[in-house]
Amino acid sequence: MDPASDWRLPARLARLKDLAYNLWWSWHPEARVLFKEIDRSLWAEAHHNPVALLRRCAPARLEELAADAGFLQRLDGVIAALDRYLGAKDTWFARAHPEAAGAAVAYFSAEFGVHNSLKIYSGGLGILAGDHCKSASDLGVPLVGVGFMYPQGYVQQRISSDGWQQNVYEQTDWSVAPVRPVLDPLGERLLLSVPLGRGAVSVAVWKVQVGRVPLYLMDTNVEGNAPQDREISGRLYGGDRATRLRQEILLGVGGVRVLRALGLRPRVFHANEGHSSFLFLELAREKVAAGASLDDALREVAEMSVFTTHTPVEAGHDVFAEEMIAEYFASFWPQLGVERERFLEFARAPGRSGWNMTALALRLAGRRNAVSRRHGAVSREMWRSLWPEGPAEKAPIVHVTNGVHLPTWIQQELGQVYDRYLGPEWRESQDDAAVWSKAAAIPDEVLWLQRGRGKSALLQMMRARARTRWMSERADPAHTLAGGALLDHSALLVGFARRFAGYKRATLVLRDVERLKRLLLDPWRPVQFVFAGKAHPADDGGKALIQQIYRLAKDPAFGGRVAFVEDYDMHLARYLVQGVDLWLNNPLAPLEACGTSGEKAGANGVPNFSVLDGWWEEGYNGANGWAIGEPGGRGAGPEADAADAEDIYRTLEEKIVPLYYQRDEHGIPRGWVSLMKASIRSVAPRYGADRMVKDYVDGLYLPKAAVAR
Repeated sequence: MDPASDWRLPARLARLKDLAYNLWWSWHPEARVLFKEIDRSLWAEAHHNPVALLRRCAPARLEELAADAGFLQRLDGVIAALDRYLGAKDTWFARAHPEAAGAAVAYFSAEFGVHNSLKIYSGGLGILAGDHCKSASDLGVPLVGVGFMYPQGYVQQRISSDGWQQNVYEQTDWSVAPVRPVLDPLGERLLLSVPLGRGAVSVAVWKVQVGRVPLYLMDTNVEGNAPQDREISGRLYGGDRATRLRQEILLGVGGVRVLRALGLRPRVFHANEGHSSFLFLELAREKVAAGASLDDALREVAEMSVFTTHTPVEAGHDVFAEEMIAEYFASFWPQLGVERERFLEFARAPGRSGWNMTALALRLAGRRNAVSRRHGAVSREMWRSLWPEGPAEKAPIVHVTNGVHLPTWIQQELGQVYDRYLGPEWRESQDDAAVWSKAAAIPDEVLWLQRGRGKSALLQMMRARARTRWMSERADPAHTLAGGALLDHSALLVGFARRFAGYKRATLVLRDVERLKRLLLDPWRPVQFVFAGKAHPADDGGKALIQQIYRLAKDPAFGGRVAFVEDYDMHLARYLVQGVDLWLNNPLAPLEACGTSGEKAGANGVPNFSVLDGWWEEGYNGANGWAIGEPGGRGAGPEADAADAEDIYRTLEEKIVPLYYQRDEHGIPRGWVSLMKASIRSVAPRYGADRMVKDYVDGLYLPKAAVAR
């Protein structure tokens, strides 16, 4: 049963349902404003989820809106814009690749961060996948996403009074989420039986519409499945190794079978990280079953496959015991016509033990890429053993630097400033440097005023959270204040929001506490820090880093100028990248594959202060922010950490703080605003997702067509 079929709207408002179930609304301000107008308080309570808003809205209010001529006029305008968008034929893809009409791309990912109303993402990988889908939609790329529904999503973070991360999981109510079940021709739920070891698992499918792009999400919480099978799709990155393997088999093998059941035969299959690498084996199995030899099948699979690796950290690559793989695939390798040993060779990496999902994808996919220039070099060195006949620099791994979906991440009011001074074409020509060069013409007063509004919104949100905790939990005052209630609008605000893993070095700025305290408590030029981020549920080391920061945030000696905001998610991320004055990122180089949060900040005019790694290694130009350390990094160890920390303190003391507080007679820091404009001009066109998706299409999805053109 479609959850949207059991509730009705007044006839004149019926198209609101179409709008609510297409995430297009999430990156179009006029649509968001329309939903907010229905019931502002309920919109906030529903966490900006229009399906929940409409289902919970009082019938009398809906009838009132159905008779409101002004609202109906605005509704008709938004619906007309949606219809024009969905029906447009003159898209970038249609113009650039007319020969590829109908050549669909299947994009497999373990997580998709499309909007906060769908808790099926954990962090950067999922946000990237969501941004990829949104830009593919905007550009008209015929892409279809494949992933999982997670009834409990990813861990929600609660911080205890002593600063320890508590892992909280909440069941999602899909009846008020922007998802719909996929039905078979008889109107019943589409159910597939997917082989899993010695048995099979029933899989239901849900659909999420992201503009022109459909996402098909698998769900094993199906009546008839054994309890342990119903839990396979229960949590993102949850459970033991066996659960993780079962998830990845279903994502890869089951994902291909879902597409076939839907009658879809994409020309290109793109695996976003190694979690879905089994899809390449399933494609090969299909071709062998159709009569091809294994060698021919593998060649055909290579020609239609793209694989993106996202991490230079060894722990980020899934590895399973070969005995476990043999248990689950004993009936699979005979279908390929190979013996056990040849099958296991597919995923062996010289010098490494176990079945390596990244090695499997690198071997079977014909086109492979890293996610920044630096990461490309690191990946070629990291995986050179797979191509031992040549030097590392010749290993066939290219790079496509990640980008962010600008309409999603640029503050709504700042977008209106861009409309006024760059022209509304920035939304259609997001990778056009000439359009963004006009940022130099934005009056300093206008840009600085907008910066203050973004900062006010962030501080108000943090205080509202602190107030809620104070009222609902009767938390002690220090616990409440640690959430940022004492942060000062006039003081330089530095933001750090990352996953809390050791190599991200979240506590590097705490290395010299007395020196830090002098920066924080300077009576004339104070600095303040806001931290956010989750540790993996099983990572006690990451939780200890959070605790270290949280205890400092609670300490009265630091004057409330350090804050930790719990439960970092898309909603909080938008406030942070739009509201802080400076974005800090200090990972251990070269372990930052890209670091897209800095791209989001930069496009909002927030300068970056970062290690020369990931995207910043290629994006830093000397005039759009500051660098920490040396090109290539200083290596690992206490001495390198001390040197990088010294760089942070000295650059803050001698360059950043003086520039921020150098004001003219009107109170405007002209030099700082010039830096903001340089950030916008350099970051927005080069590090937007439109540029990224075009690079994928021309370089990896349809390279032969691009060369011929």
